[in-house]
Amino acid sequence: MLEGLNQALDRIEERLDGDLDPAELARIAATSEYHLRRLFSALAGMPLSEYVRRRRLTVAGAEVLAGERTLLEIAVRYGYGSGEAFARAFRAVHGIGPGEARRAGVALTAQPRMSFRLVVEGNSSMKYRTEARGAFRITGSRARVPLVHEGENPAIAAQIRGLGRETLDRLTGLSAGAPTGLVSAVVHLTDSREEGVELDHWYGAVTGPEERGEPERPEQDESLLVPAGTWAVFESEGPYPQALQHLWRDVFTQWFPSNPYRSRPGPEILSVRPAEDWRTAAAELWIPVEHTAA
Repeated sequence: MLEGLNQALDRIEERLDGDLDPAELARIAATSEYHLRRLFSALAGMPLSEYVRRRRLTVAGAEVLAGERTLLEIAVRYGYGSGEAFARAFRAVHGIGPGEARRAGVALTAQPRMSFRLVVEGNSSMKYRTEARGAFRITGSRARVPLVHEGENPAIAAQIRGLGRETLDRLTGLSAGAPTGLVSAVVHLTDSREEGVELDHWYGAVTGPEERGEPERPEQDESLLVPAGTWAVFESEGPYPQALQHLWRDVFTQWFPSNPYRSRPGPEILSVRPAEDWRTAAAELWIPVEHTAA
């Protein structure tokens, strides 16, 4: 997997001044375009499209300072339809317009070329299993929240507090499948996994695939239909919430590159069993996957 990713990065370098097809990069990496975008974002800390943009503007910046081509020629060479569009993108990366950079001869910001390698530490192992599941629903509350990599997510904490004990108990009673009890489900709205990017966070219970229309069910309940598929289920136990956040990171940066699976569209589901003081917790993380041979 890592060899394929690095070959895809080589192709990006070859095509910085030409058309670049994400589907071709996925073929080179021997994976799906969806998984390539998700895996790249987790490994690199930025979306694939943003990395390509920064690399193009890094190389374009060197040409601006060299002064051998006009600014319009450089703009067109790196895929911009007008000098104005190029100037806006250039300023967003370098903090200064291309004309100013050429006149002042200032230093510009560079995005280094990336490569991926596997670091083997040998001091931990990941417990996981795979499960084939039919369609089901997640019924409960949905909130738009920012992604937080370390520590408590205040927006998620506020969402759960706002439900109240009565609602939480009622949602627990709706649980009708694994993972049981109350669960969190994350639906990523973009390929990015950068700190602060928005996502949909669901908090509720796994229920049957059919719509539950009981009269007593409050109208504020929402439901997310989750199609049938295969899930990789990871177990974790440790400090809360750090151990869970590290598990999420390790799945994408360590497990996927070394196992014959790729991610597929779907929510990432977390079931947490906290200690009484909430300082530690045991958990299961459900990630939608498909076998690469499929």
